[in-house]
Amino acid sequence: MDISEAEWEIMRVIWANGHSTSSDILTILSKKTSWKASTIKTLLSRLVQKDYLVTSKVGNKFVYRATVSENVALNHKMQHIVKQVCAKKRGQILGDLLAESKLTQHDIHALQQLLMTKLEAAPTEIACDCIPGQCTCHL
Repeated sequence: MDISEAEWEIMRVIWANGHSTSSDILTILSKKTSWKASTIKTLLSRLVQKDYLVTSKVGNKFVYRATVSENVALNHKMQHIVKQVCAKKRGQILGDLLAESKLTQHDIHALQQLLMTKLEAAPTEIACDCIPGQCTCHL
C-alpha cells in the first residue's frame, strides 16, 4: 500500500530514530513543516491503519515503531514507479536519475559492479510492455 509524501516524512523520522512519540516527531519536523500536533496524530493513525507502524503505550505517551524497514518501503516505491513507465524507457529514466544524483566513489563502484553483472545476462533489446496507445512505441 502506498503512503503519501506527508506520511513519508513521518516514517523517515521513525526509521531514523527506531521509535518515536508524536511529540518527538512534531519537534523534529517543526524545522521543516508547520504541522500541528493534530496533523501528526492523524498521519500516525493512517500509518498504523496501513500497517506501516505499531504503537504501544508507555506511561501517558504512545510510542510508534515501524513494521516495514526503510529499504523495503523504498524498494516497493521504486518498483511501483518503474512499472508505470514503458519497459523500453526504464534504462533512460534510471540514467537520468543517476545523472541528477550525488554519488560517492563507493556508490559508483558498487553500481559499476551491478551493471557488469547485469550486462552478462542482458538482452540486446527489450520489448514494450504497454498497451497500444499508452506510449509512442505503438504509434
